[in-house]
Amino acid sequence: MADEVEEKVNPEIKEDEAIEQFQNGQLSYIGQNEECIPTYLAEKYSSISKRFDLSFNQLKSLSDLERFQNLEELVLDNNRLSDDVVFPRLNHLHTLTLNKNCITDLYHLLDNLAENVPSLTYLSLLGNLACPNQLSSPDNDEEDYQRYRYYVLYKLPKLKFLDSTPVKQEELLTAKEKGAFMKVIKAEDSELISDPKISPETDDSNYSPLPQSARNADQHSAAWGKSKYVYYGNHSEGNRFIRNPDL
Repeated sequence: MADEVEEKVNPEIKEDEAIEQFQNGQLSYIGQNEECIPTYLAEKYSSISKRFDLSFNQLKSLSDLERFQNLEELVLDNNRLSDDVVFPRLNHLHTLTLNKNCITDLYHLLDNLAENVPSLTYLSLLGNLACPNQLSSPDNDEEDYQRYRYYVLYKLPKLKFLDSTPVKQEELLTAKEKGAFMKVIKAEDSELISDPKISPETDDSNYSPLPQSARNADQHSAAWGKSKYVYYGNHSEGNRFIRNPDL
């Protein structure tokens, strides 16, 4: 009788170990405000888990994920994963959802996935700045999002679904032909000046956009020449209709 009372007062199962749910290879650990994967989950379930749901935590790291080598589906929605996230080698993972995280560097992420997640066929990045649709910013339009899709499919040609939308065969063909040119590099303000010793106010170079005679107030002359300018804005559709080689 005393043993039964003691067992009720000091149960063998700790409260924090009863939070997860596991059934038929599916492990769920949702809404626990964790910043990394609890070690005991990896020790207990890594070899038998095929689906792992970690949504609605505060994840900043994926340490211990490399132990889940039989994983086929991974749900990481509504966490705090950012550009420094690193996915380990997961040969069997085919479904990955990263909706509503803090990822801004699309190219770093895709390089990592292309190298370490070779079987990936379903990917969703909605709600990240790296995914330029109106959910991430109202300034984005359909052209921005389509360019993004082409580049993602260029890097991950095995995808069948991207952001909950099926991948079309014509998208794959366009991505193969032009996807490499869909990468947009945005220069930071600090990168506009290559030499930190030179500023717009102190630049004493001998180069000027106008001839010497046109720099005096009482002398006027014109200068002309060819200029190559590429605009990568939201509404640059009209550029493709220009055929004049002198422009």
